[in-house]
Amino acid sequence: MKKNSILETIDALANKFPDEVVFSTSFGIEDQVLTDMIAKVGLDIEIFTLDTGRLFQETYSTWNSTLSKYDIKIKSYFPEASAVQKLVSEKGPNSFYDSLENRKECCFIRKVEPLKRAIQGKKIWITGIRSEQSADRHIEDAFEWDEANQILKYHPLLDWTFEQVQQYIKENNVPYNPLHDKGFVSIGCLPCTRAIKPGEDFRSGRWWWEDSTKKECGLHVHEEKYT
Repeated sequence: MKKNSILETIDALANKFPDEVVFSTSFGIEDQVLTDMIAKVGLDIEIFTLDTGRLFQETYSTWNSTLSKYDIKIKSYFPEASAVQKLVSEKGPNSFYDSLENRKECCFIRKVEPLKRAIQGKKIWITGIRSEQSADRHIEDAFEWDEANQILKYHPLLDWTFEQVQQYIKENNVPYNPLHDKGFVSIGCLPCTRAIKPGEDFRSGRWWWEDSTKKECGLHVHEEKYT
């Protein structure tokens, strides 16, 4: 989908659903493309991010550079302090390395639960997902109903290649996370993300110690609830 078509669609959604359209950014390279598009023309879209408390310093620097360049507000959502305290007190700071269950528990506390607060009462959730990012993300339509969260998702960059994203960033002088230049293609929490090697899958740098071929944090798939 071309830039003009994306902007027209987002603008139409914002007009049809005032105050009910949100865009989530993790400050990854795809999200920076959409932030640039939205901010330059002043679309009335709420932008939010999830601060897990375990992000790379480079991510925070990109966040700050984005605020400076576009003079916009980005709403941040943090995990519930009591839930984090309980998790770390009972299992330690790196329990996610011990088992898949522990890792999903950490992701739920730090990402999934805050997301639910961020999209509560909203009707449209805009994401930076691209189809080629993973075999599990070969979504056929830019619009997707999220049954778990009861919200309609819009993936404007679904059919973009990584090269197209890089070209847009370069041509429009968009600030981006410098970790992308060091082999990091999917950037999440620092303890759970590594650079990938040539030929590796896009998602292989996330939770690399797990054997599963379907590695997600629960934001874009049906998630289990942990207590």
